Amino acid sequence: MDSEKLTEQEWHKKQAIVNFNLTWDLIDKKDRTAEDDLLMIHAAHASRFHWGVVGTPIEFARGEWQVSRVYSLLNMAESALYHGELSLKYCTDNAISGFDLAFGYEAVARAYMIAGKRDRMDEYMKLAREAADLIEDEQDRNYFLSELETIAPQQ
Repeated sequence: MDSEKLTEQEWHKKQAIVNFNLTWDLIDKKDRTAEDDLLMIHAAHASRFHWGVVGTPIEFARGEWQVSRVYSLLNMAESALYHGELSLKYCTDNAISGFDLAFGYEAVARAYMIAGKRDRMDEYMKLAREAADLIEDEQDRNYFLSELETIAPQQ
């Protein structure tokens, strides 16, 4: 069996990646069932848990971002905001900028949109746009801006 050959650290990393990718597949799934939604929550948390064992602050930030996105998709504003703020905190506490910082702001803005708190959403949208200016890779910046546009397309 493949897992018998893995060290504990390698096993945790593999689980983090497998669950992260499973979560993305479920995020992208067009007709998610209630069971899919629950699996998506568990997979996102499992990925973040395993990154917590073997990752660095950048994986922690990305994991919290993904958990936040899952809760935003499911209209669970309080949980989305909690994990979005954690993602942002990992970025600010560890001098992580660019793409990840911009997505930290995006997660918080999206959570405030779900919560119906337009003023707070606008505040974090502005911060996200400012952070986007610091994304050096044009393709990454354009991808980020297209994701940001899904929060409040009317702006």
